Amino acid sequence: MTAEAAVDTAHPSPAYESVRESVFDCVGNTPVVALRRLFPEPGVEVLAKLELMNPGGSMKDRSARHIIETGLAEGSIRPGATVVESSSGNFGIALAMAARIYGLRFICVVDPKTTTANLALLRQLGATVEMVSEPDEAGGYLHTRIRRVKEVVAEVPGAVWVNQYANDRNWEAFYHGTGAELVGQLVRPPSYLFAPVSTTGSILGVSRRLREHFPRLRVIAVDAVGSVIFGSAPARREIPGIGSSRVPELFRPDEIDDVVHVDDVEAAESCRDLLSAEGIFAGGSSGAVLAAIRRTLPRLTSPGRVLAILPDRGDRYLDLVYDDDWLERMRAERTRATAAAA
Repeated sequence: MTAEAAVDTAHPSPAYESVRESVFDCVGNTPVVALRRLFPEPGVEVLAKLELMNPGGSMKDRSARHIIETGLAEGSIRPGATVVESSSGNFGIALAMAARIYGLRFICVVDPKTTTANLALLRQLGATVEMVSEPDEAGGYLHTRIRRVKEVVAEVPGAVWVNQYANDRNWEAFYHGTGAELVGQLVRPPSYLFAPVSTTGSILGVSRRLREHFPRLRVIAVDAVGSVIFGSAPARREIPGIGSSRVPELFRPDEIDDVVHVDDVEAAESCRDLLSAEGIFAGGSSGAVLAAIRRTLPRLTSPGRVLAILPDRGDRYLDLVYDDDWLERMRAERTRATAAAA
């Protein structure tokens, strides 16, 4: 090999480089993994879309990117504007990343149930964090957070409320993102889609795209015990990122075939089982999805191929899902609640 050839090998031409302009250009193209160790049952194949591998650690990177970039392009978000949102963590972190990249100011309204890891991430990313402390009429904090968001928007000139619960760009991000990727990744059709709900944007966007190609797909929403989205009574919930104490404006119940409610204990135990069996370190809503699949499989006559959306990774849940003392407290509370209801 000549000296010139050696130099060329060490420094390939730009045609062979793969360089992104920002971390947001790395959003998407998440893998699909077969969970054969966790679900070894014959006649069923459970596939997981690992949305936790987005650069911000969750599928909310997709909606934050689409909402901010589209808003800037059309002018509804001005350069240098202040963006305001209520978030339990993941969407706030994704918006904080977007604000850094696009030179925006971001105010995130949170509540006492926001994990310490999420609070630290928000502040390190430069977000202004506003903490509400008064529970709302449903026993949670979402209504209180939204009231504070509206106050902030009224107080700050030119502030923009993203409003992930009513913004059509939320579900569009998953229609063009996660859903489109799955169509390209899967040749054989899935029989079922299991996905968690909060704003309902991701389940609607993904299922709408998938049903264009796999019309027989059945869509199963995974909700938290204590969430009111499907008409259940409000109750205490500890794991953020799944469920809601208000019905999102985006919600379209006619597009959901069934719903499975999962409590905090089931979600945490399934997170730990996933880590033990597959080495995948996932968050609480991912555990809820797997718990719902595990509970539902015995009553499915022909499960075939089951698709699961795993929204976020587990490092933000170390003081909840992966904390032994917390899990024991949750188990004890569930036992007391069951005994009181008997």
